[in-house]
Amino acid sequence: MIRRPVDSEDPDRLYTVTGGRSRVDDTVFDLVTLILSESEPTPGMQSEHAKILRICARPTAVVEIAADLGLPVSIVRILLSDLHGTGRITARHPRLTASRTRLPDPDLLKQVLVGLQNL
Repeated sequence: MIRRPVDSEDPDRLYTVTGGRSRVDDTVFDLVTLILSESEPTPGMQSEHAKILRICARPTAVVEIAADLGLPVSIVRILLSDLHGTGRITARHPRLTASRTRLPDPDLLKQVLVGLQNL
């Protein structure tokens, strides 16, 4: 299989792949958002969607998915939006994941401890 440069991609094919859509909410899928498959490909599924599900068996960045598919990131974002909308993938931004791992406020922990001791 010979890979063509992205610049030579047929615009008609890209139009077909995305169902004519050209934009998606950029705040959901930036370049480093990690995508994880939540299901296996199903028969009759669009081939690009099936490939994404296979690629994302382990957390994979949006930019890596685009590189593996040989498609522009903007097109991959549209495809990811389709899969995310149907619950077939989850999206995690590395910065959001790290902020959730912070410990609760120490004063809150003290109040919980006092409450448990009063039981």
